[in-house]
Amino acid sequence: MSKIYKEIGIGAIPVLLVFLIFLGVNIIPILFVGVLGVSLFYMIRGRGGIGISGGGGGDRKSKTRTPAFLTFDEIGGQDRAKKELTEALDFLIKHEEIKKLGIRPLKGILLTGPPGTGKTLMAKAAAHYTNSVYLAASGSEFVEMYVGVGASRVRDLFKEARSRAVKEGKDNAIIFIDEIDVIGGKRDGGQQREYDQTLNQLLTEMDGIHTNDAPRILIMAATNRKEMLDSALLRPGRFDRHIEVELPDKKGRLSILNIHVKNKPLAAGVSLDTIAEQTFGFSGAQLEGVLNEGAIYAMREDKKEIEQHHLASAIDKVMMGERTDKETAQDEKERVAYHELGHAIIAELVRPGSVSQVTVSPRGKALGYVRQNPPKDHYLYTKDYIEQQIMIALGGAAAEEIFYGGRSTGSRNDFEQALSMVRNMMDSGLTSLGIIDREMVTKDQLMKENTAILDALMIRTKSLLEQQRNVFDHSFAILMGEEVISGDTFRKLFDASVIQSA
Repeated sequence: MSKIYKEIGIGAIPVLLVFLIFLGVNIIPILFVGVLGVSLFYMIRGRGGIGISGGGGGDRKSKTRTPAFLTFDEIGGQDRAKKELTEALDFLIKHEEIKKLGIRPLKGILLTGPPGTGKTLMAKAAAHYTNSVYLAASGSEFVEMYVGVGASRVRDLFKEARSRAVKEGKDNAIIFIDEIDVIGGKRDGGQQREYDQTLNQLLTEMDGIHTNDAPRILIMAATNRKEMLDSALLRPGRFDRHIEVELPDKKGRLSILNIHVKNKPLAAGVSLDTIAEQTFGFSGAQLEGVLNEGAIYAMREDKKEIEQHHLASAIDKVMMGERTDKETAQDEKERVAYHELGHAIIAELVRPGSVSQVTVSPRGKALGYVRQNPPKDHYLYTKDYIEQQIMIALGGAAAEEIFYGGRSTGSRNDFEQALSMVRNMMDSGLTSLGIIDREMVTKDQLMKENTAILDALMIRTKSLLEQQRNVFDHSFAILMGEEVISGDTFRKLFDASVIQSA
């Protein structure tokens, strides 16, 4: 029917314009207003400003559909966070029991932590755990150039949560807002901004939640920048519970790998424990990426099962990027080989057994690299440990100075890591400056201390490498020929060279 009306309009409008011209009417203003009106109509509709709910809510069917079935058992590596979250959700489920004890149910739960750790997955699992209606939105969806649109969408979101819960016969509704820092950032007290109005509307809606009334609404939000959130959001009575969703430890990484490997055929002898050990600092999303990339490598080789070396290559892919086809000159490749051997030798000296692989094959932006077996998960670092890590970072530049008499731009990332670790030492009171406040110390003092630490460690690094000339001699030709040396092979060469020099 609408198509017929559209065709009638298309035919009638030109006839009407011709008639007006015949009468001597100036139709230019009419055309201008008509074009402007049609443009605004389609612009607003395209941005979701016109919909069934009205007021800028738009058609949110794709965003508010109940997520695919997901339980907390399908989320690995977050045992502490899951326990804390389920305890908070029990307040929603056991409503009558907590009412007897005078406990005020929670209105909001804030999930914080690095990207890829499973915050969105936990919100979806929470909806199934509580048998709730689930509505999801991103903070960026509420920010528009049109004043009042964001606040209108917040009102529509809460209205839709209530109406859907009633329609589906459920007592609870969970509204999940990802990237809440976009609309919940600190207000500076200056000129009123559009997202300030959106935040004010969100605060008003949260204050209007009556936890004793059905359907009960719980707000869940996620951010990796908690420090940027406005204090009004974080106070009790709004986001009452703050749950850290952190990077998994080794046990957690193994749990995540076991979950994602269920639909992947592994070859006999594949050790997920080894993969978990070598992926220190990886998030759940990165671990899933490792298994996926491992399957891709197996497919490239026409293998029916994923083998250990496929997963090892996948770790390199996730960390460094895909192997490139860069053709480096022979002299440059030799320099890269000495550079990487410098890293590997120092790593093996200060942390025996730590080298996993040495390669001069370009990958990502790196012309070569040394992959180390991470130590046991650390949360505290001593001065000696940090200094050893700095020496490993300086090992490449030190090797270039020994064999070429100078450095190259290949040490840039190494120096950035070293400077970051020195900064950590200063902030932790592990330098001769003692416990400091950076605002009370001049840049000149900081620079002198920084230079003194790095110069002293560079001297120690070069001294250690000078004593290991035999290791360079035995390893260099093999690395140049094969381009890759495994950690076990390198240690055999290292031990043989040490025995020979003794």
